[in-house]
Amino acid sequence: MTNASLPFNASQQQLALLRLVNWGLKIGLILFATDLFGLTTPPVTLSYVLIFEACYVGFSYRFHRLSMNNNGLLFLTLLLDTLFWATWLYFTGGATNAFVSLLLLPIAISAITLPRWAPWCLTIVSTIFYTLMIVDITEQNSGSIMDHDMSQMPMAANHVMPASHSMDMGSHYLGMWFNFVISALVLTVTVGFIAKRIRQKNAELRYLREAQLRQEKILALGTASAQMAHQLATPLATLRLLTDELVDTHHDAEQLELISEMQQALNRCEVTLADLRLATESIREHKLTEQRVDKLVATLTEQISLLMPEAQLNIAIAPQVESRIVMTDMSLLPALMALIQNGIQASEDNQHQTRVDINIGLSQPNQLSMTIRDYGVGIATHLLQTLGSNMVKSPKGMGIAVLLSHTSFERLGGKLYLKPHPECGTEAIVTLPLSVQKTS
Repeated sequence: MTNASLPFNASQQQLALLRLVNWGLKIGLILFATDLFGLTTPPVTLSYVLIFEACYVGFSYRFHRLSMNNNGLLFLTLLLDTLFWATWLYFTGGATNAFVSLLLLPIAISAITLPRWAPWCLTIVSTIFYTLMIVDITEQNSGSIMDHDMSQMPMAANHVMPASHSMDMGSHYLGMWFNFVISALVLTVTVGFIAKRIRQKNAELRYLREAQLRQEKILALGTASAQMAHQLATPLATLRLLTDELVDTHHDAEQLELISEMQQALNRCEVTLADLRLATESIREHKLTEQRVDKLVATLTEQISLLMPEAQLNIAIAPQVESRIVMTDMSLLPALMALIQNGIQASEDNQHQTRVDINIGLSQPNQLSMTIRDYGVGIATHLLQTLGSNMVKSPKGMGIAVLLSHTSFERLGGKLYLKPHPECGTEAIVTLPLSVQKTS
């Protein structure tokens, strides 16, 4: 069970306890407070209903976890609560019962815990039940008044009083009904709106906490990386001098080929180290530059060809985005290259080919979308939710490259989404905001 589900589990247990309290309240009112509150003496039928409700209360308390993260099941339980309350009210006085306002309780709970459709449905159901009880009590009073009129026909002086009394009670019942409807609507609209705002604020706070933790991890990784990069500068310079000397002293073709591969590896290390220095300066000084999307793709292709010549890239760019402008800094290219490198490695491990597809288009009018698809075995479903947000242990590593890429995109106002491809592999979808201006 995740930490996020613990408060929800506690609320479900409290709701089950509340049902037990409600059931005990019904029993107590029938046994000890019928005369005190003017309740109608219930028939035997209500006893069977209360026994059935007791079984329902026990079941809901024992299996309250079943409705966790299940809005449909939770709504069904609240609907049953409404039915039991309406049945109890009907047999103990109907609309004249002093506790008729407890029909609003399931509406209030649904307005806090469920989507907006749930309290509206319960409001309609409760209003229908209350209307039926109002109609029933009105018909009973009308019938009793008619009987009273017939018995008092010879007495002309008392002939008008029952009709006037009937009109007063009818207005009173109409006012009760109107008051109930207004109260239900206030709960549905106001409480639902407040609960929605609270949930949004909690989601924002949770996102900010996760972002803060992620930034702290990135800061620690950045500090360690800067220290190690500084320490690597001297060994790389020494290796460069040694390879240059080897080229001058060896003339064997096989050895020269090996030395050439060593030089390529050193070139890659030196370019990466230089990019790291530039990226550090850019991030520290908050430098953002405008770049056309087609120029960005050309630079990315050039870097991939230089550092990963074995890569088989299939790049498709929509014509309407080629001339659009995106705000970048030195961290964008390394972030994209890290995703492409992961895709190349996944494709090679699964199909022994370094194939990666890149589709560039618009996800929204002013939002660039880059989809990087590999042909690997895919990422486990339980890792997709956390990969990119936290460091995750997996057979391939800790997911640090994806975490750093995600952070770089967020700094530029973008997002990174990972999802499995229907056929095979994984899609990394990068979204970046586009400038409103277009170049000619």
